[in-house]
Amino acid sequence: MDGQHCPEEGPQKGATHVLLRGEFTQVPEPKGRYTLTLTPAELHLQRTQPDPESRGNVLSLADCIGCYSFKGKDPTDLGAYLSVFCYPEKKKRWRSQTARQREARTFRLESCRDLEGNLKAAERWAAKIRELSVQRLPEENEGLYSCLPQAKQLLVLVNPQGGKGQAQHLFYSQILPLFTEAAIGFSLVVTERQNQAWELVRDEDLSRWDAVVTVSGDGLFHEVINGLMERSDWQSAIKKPLGILPAGSGNALAKSITYYAGNDAADYQDLLTSCTFLLCKGLVVPMDLVSITTASGKHLFSFLSFAWGFISDVDIESEKYRMMGQARFTLGTLIRLSSLRTYKGRLSYLPAAATSDESSSFTSSQISQNIQYNFCNSNNLQHLQSCANAVEQTSAVSVAEVARVVPLDQPIPNNWTIVKEEEFVLVLALYQSHLGEDLFIAPMVSKPDDNLIHLFYVKAGISRTSLMKFFLDIEKGKHLEHSYPHVVYVPIKAFRIEPFTSNGTMTVDGEVLACGVVQGQLHSRLARIISGTKIQ
Repeated sequence: MDGQHCPEEGPQKGATHVLLRGEFTQVPEPKGRYTLTLTPAELHLQRTQPDPESRGNVLSLADCIGCYSFKGKDPTDLGAYLSVFCYPEKKKRWRSQTARQREARTFRLESCRDLEGNLKAAERWAAKIRELSVQRLPEENEGLYSCLPQAKQLLVLVNPQGGKGQAQHLFYSQILPLFTEAAIGFSLVVTERQNQAWELVRDEDLSRWDAVVTVSGDGLFHEVINGLMERSDWQSAIKKPLGILPAGSGNALAKSITYYAGNDAADYQDLLTSCTFLLCKGLVVPMDLVSITTASGKHLFSFLSFAWGFISDVDIESEKYRMMGQARFTLGTLIRLSSLRTYKGRLSYLPAAATSDESSSFTSSQISQNIQYNFCNSNNLQHLQSCANAVEQTSAVSVAEVARVVPLDQPIPNNWTIVKEEEFVLVLALYQSHLGEDLFIAPMVSKPDDNLIHLFYVKAGISRTSLMKFFLDIEKGKHLEHSYPHVVYVPIKAFRIEPFTSNGTMTVDGEVLACGVVQGQLHSRLARIISGTKIQ
């Protein structure tokens, strides 16, 4: 009983899956009486007045991000109120795609003779709805997936210069309302200079927050990844759940995350809403990283891509058009197509098929030596006493994978492939599904721990027309269905690029890297990201 004079609220006798049932008035419709029925997966709304024969409505709790009870503003009002916030996928007018759209309902409950009893009854409903709205883990979990706590505390990093320079405005106008509905607590940091986020996550005590979230393009997320990997406690720090809310011109990771969740966001607004919804639900999944090493001794960790040639040229040279948003890449592509460049160098890679069973070929001593040179020879690991211990403490990094890649000053191993062509229009190593909102390059990727590097390269000799058709097909992810003789795709685990000259642009996650010898290697499930999944 909720209060001394409250009627019993619950399933009717004989009901099997009904958890709660009660009579409510919908606000602000004073004559709109509803019977609310709560089941483990849904909230059913059936009008009882004035049209009891009308079709009922159902809110899926999988779409619910928050629910709370409260009392009215009028001190003489003895009723209690219940608000439910859902974001179901609905088809938008004039579009074939669906998008998450807000559906908020508020109801008044007066089943008791006093305010206290009604508040207790309303909170009972709210608490149960919140409990049932918790993100469910995929059945095939194997300990890989987890969820943020319902009472989330986030460190939110905003780059006010990202994209069109509207990230801070977008946070307050588009993101904060969902945070409020989901009762998410946060600490907000607006960055003032490049690498500030890198330094902050490297030096800050992160135990106060359940996750670190960036509101920007992919560049700020790149800073966070590398800041975490520079910490002395990097093994645990890199497991901190990370989130991204798109507010840049290149929102590749955000677009990939919504794709993994089965949502095809049609425009930027849909993308931002979908990503914020996923963040509110809080499903944490593993994500691969790629370590990038240069001949100069620089070490970086990458979550998205490495590019050399046409794609990196467009990315960097279009920076001057940043205020155009995503359209800057279209303009940059047209400009670069008018004067197509080629780059000479040697491309080598470790095919994925060659890595199925090689761990037995390394002794523990060889593994330790290789790990120390390739994985631990970086500023992030200077304080570690033993690289072997580091690998033991980081289950996501396979010892065999770490040991495979040879130092840059050693010859290419026999199980690698050396591309016979030595003149390229572009080389791209990608480990997410998208390279931009309209660059659907790897449709075969279905999750952030795909455990593959997807290597694409375009050989010299391709016509401008063919290259243009190739990029038009990429927008819809259809490029692999058509024949492009100069385009090669191969799934790999590691790569090495040796340019013959220092001319040209290289990028890691869209950030400029000095042109030179580069080697990249996959590290499966090293990081954690807040995402969605099609697997239920």
